[in-house]
Parts: sequence; C-alpha cells; structure tokens
Amino acid sequence: MGLACRLSRLAPLFIEEQPEMPEAGIPNVYLKAGEYFMSCDPARVITVLGSCVSVTMFNERLGIGAICHALLPRNNGNGDDFKYVDSSIRQMIRAFEKLKVDRHEIEVKLFGGGDMFRMQIARPFFISVGEQNVKMALKTIEKEKLKLMASDVGGHLGRKLYYYTHTNAVFIKRLKK
Repeated sequence: MGLACRLSRLAPLFIEEQPEMPEAGIPNVYLKAGEYFMSCDPARVITVLGSCVSVTMFNERLGIGAICHALLPRNNGNGDDFKYVDSSIRQMIRAFEKLKVDRHEIEVKLFGGGDMFRMQIARPFFISVGEQNVKMALKTIEKEKLKLMASDVGGHLGRKLYYYTHTNAVFIKRLKK
C-alpha cells in the first residue's frame, strides 16, 4: 500500500456472524480504541466495541473507506483527536476533503454505543457513556451535513465489527456477556 492510498493512525450492513477466515489477499487490520484507519486498498478492519462507537465513511467514486474507534463524546481541546467522537468525525471529513471528496459523496455508518455498565438501580437523569457517544455522533453527523446510511447502536451487548474498506460492507457479531 502506498502512502498516498493509506492514511492510518497506528455497502451494506449485515448483522450476522462473519467467518473468522480472512479473504485471500485482503489484509486484516486490528483497530484499537482511539485509532483511525483509511485506505484505498482492500482491507478488512476488525474492532470490538462496547460503549465506544465506530463511524465508517466511504466514497464509492474513489473506492476509499475509513473507520474510527472513539471512546468519549467530546474533545475539549485535549489533542488526541481520535479518542473523541466529535473530533474523529471532523478529522475523517478533512481526510476525504483533502482527496477532493465532497461531503455529499461520503456514505456514513455508525456502530456501538452499548450500555455496558448499566446500573442496577435506576437513575432517571443518568446518561451512559455509550448513549452520550451515540448522541454526539448523530449530532456531529447532522451538523457536518453528512448522510447516515445505516446504524446499529445501543443495547447491552458488545459488538465485533468487520469493515471492508473497498466495498463499505460491515458485518457485526454480537458478543455474549
């Protein structure tokens, strides 16, 4: 992969089990929390989400896909952009704009934001980190005038995501407690 094609920091949505066997010739990329991956070369990006969220972006014209794994909703100038939902989305947009991709050409999907540590005692005004992450992602996507194509968010279980950068396909495996 050339540097011009792969910017890294380190189609359809299918909610079903994805085989663990990698496709021939397509490398696996393991995305950790606070990381981002963008590529014009085929790659299968694998990440595990609980309360964190992943946002995928894809441009069909150039065949470029990107994904982030953000931990917290808002960046208050802390500098580590991909740790936060709002700044991750904005940085991904900038990366596409550098490649002359207009916002209306970006397909966006959102995943994760589970309530992994739900309280046994009801707290009426408590909003979980997962819910805060999802709300911030939706707010930022709307504010940046992007179109959300698909999402799978919330709930009480984690997700293992398989994202194909060259097709925009996403497979989700629900994780048991």
